Amino acid sequence: MSSDQRQVGFEGIWLPEGEDPRLQKEQPVGELATYRDYLRHYRLTLELKCQDLGPEDLAKQSVPPSDLSLIGLIRHMARVEHGWFQRVLKENLDIPRLDAEDPTGGFHKVEPTQESVDEAFTSWREQVALADEWLDSIDDSVLGEMRDTGNEQASIRDILVHMIEEYARHAGHADLLRETIDGRTGQ
Repeated sequence: MSSDQRQVGFEGIWLPEGEDPRLQKEQPVGELATYRDYLRHYRLTLELKCQDLGPEDLAKQSVPPSDLSLIGLIRHMARVEHGWFQRVLKENLDIPRLDAEDPTGGFHKVEPTQESVDEAFTSWREQVALADEWLDSIDDSVLGEMRDTGNEQASIRDILVHMIEEYARHAGHADLLRETIDGRTGQ
């Protein structure tokens, strides 16, 4: 893609000033509220990076042999949300993993169809809603409680920080993927 074909964001920002749903006027108060605000921010960032793209662009793979794609990231994050919130934090390790048959964590065999896109976003939004429902049921006093992750123990605090890190890392991947699709950049 040549520089004259690149679609540039709004002077280096993703959306026009005042239209970014990630920005809030009030700072969160408390540890859990801070974690939740970061999660909300990065979840929205991932969703925004997929906005206004069709199935073929969402399924476009990055650099061969990698099968990384935007819709693959959405599928992967549905699986991550499910694993950490539904299995570990709710202490239900016996329930099957989401898309357990996919060894790539959601990136394998991504189809460039509207049905595939709808399925991925529906699954991801369901998992986010279930995670938020669980987060609504706790407060700062339980953040030090330990959970069995299947191979070690981790505190709720550590798991929430890991979720933020997971989204931040994949939001960076989404930035690069989006730039290769239409040149759009921004925070």
